[in-house]
Amino acid sequence: MADPQFATMPAQGVVSITPSDSTVLSGIRGLYVGGAGNVAVTMADGSTGTYTAVAAGTTLATAPTKVMATNTTATNILGLR
Repeated sequence: MADPQFATMPAQGVVSITPSDSTVLSGIRGLYVGGAGNVAVTMADGSTGTYTAVAAGTTLATAPTKVMATNTTATNILGLR
């Protein structure tokens, strides 16, 4: 289980996210969406979901293991670490 303090600490780094149905991400603690659209994710427990109609400039408090290419229409996505 993750350190509970980890969730409340500000991000220490950033990485560009290219949506992919196969690339597994690690250490991502949030997503910044630069271009409006949908963001489809897979979480650590295997559950999936799509954030719909995400506005440009939104930060999502989510820690996905994948940002899926299928159903993701948002652009300029950054992973916060």
